[in-house]
Amino acid sequence: MNSLYTYLFIAILLFTLGIVAVFLRRSLIGMLIGIELMLNAANINFMAFNRYLAPDPLIGQIYTVFIMGIAAAEAAIALSIIIAVFHKFHSIDVEQARELRG
Repeated sequence: MNSLYTYLFIAILLFTLGIVAVFLRRSLIGMLIGIELMLNAANINFMAFNRYLAPDPLIGQIYTVFIMGIAAAEAAIALSIIIAVFHKFHSIDVEQARELRG
């Protein structure tokens, strides 16, 4: 049987992979995937605490659905920004996107 610590360990692993992807990847899509991994780690935490500690099981599920909605909106906005950067520079490298300042 899985315990709370198993779910928390998986969430920590996913969150760490997300942080590594955001800081080490130079591609905007790789960074977007890292952010999605971090949001999924938060979802796992909410559902794990919901299962083992919450008196009302509906609360954790509401938070998880809310985070999934935020992740979908973030992905749509980020992909539109990535497409705009690609149209301007013909690349999705982060270093070339720094020229968009000002």
